[in-house]
Amino acid sequence: MACWVRSREASDAEIKHVFDVNFFGVVQVMKAVLPYLRQQHSGHIVNISSIAGLTPMAGSGFYAAAKCAVEGVSESLAQEVEPLGIKVTLVEAGAFRTDFLSDRSIHNSQTRIADYLPTSGKAMQHLADINGKQLGNPDFGAQAMIKAVAAENPPLHLVLGSDALQRTRANIQSLTKSLNDWEEVPKSTDFQERDG
Repeated sequence: MACWVRSREASDAEIKHVFDVNFFGVVQVMKAVLPYLRQQHSGHIVNISSIAGLTPMAGSGFYAAAKCAVEGVSESLAQEVEPLGIKVTLVEAGAFRTDFLSDRSIHNSQTRIADYLPTSGKAMQHLADINGKQLGNPDFGAQAMIKAVAAENPPLHLVLGSDALQRTRANIQSLTKSLNDWEEVPKSTDFQERDG
């Protein structure tokens, strides 16, 4: 079950549910399988993240936070298990034509705050509008994951879908611009060693 709640309108119980499904479920599966993979010194963990884990959008804050947590734990794990011959891949999928956006899957907070209608409200309406019209083909997505796992040098980040690719590139450009514009500020926070 996928969970997506409107960020600032979610209750504590809804937020906990989002993390239970999207983060702690992933952690429990990794904890269960890692002893076997360590013993055999091989294997490949494929964690399903989301483009929201790389580039959150309005209205997806807690879902994105859970997926960001999947990103962090997976990137760290990849470094820890690489010497053991174990690979890790994060699947960062865009909108695929599954039931993810259907009433059976998506859960929006029942609380509505008028101030957020132009941002998270608009984003939630967009998701409702594209339900059943998503660009991504699930069969092709599955084939891409199999190809990645079979590769000699599989990617840590497997971005799937042209929409996800576009969002990722835009995010990289924005981050690069911010780093360049503010480059002197992080440098200025280091201790200044004095001569003599």
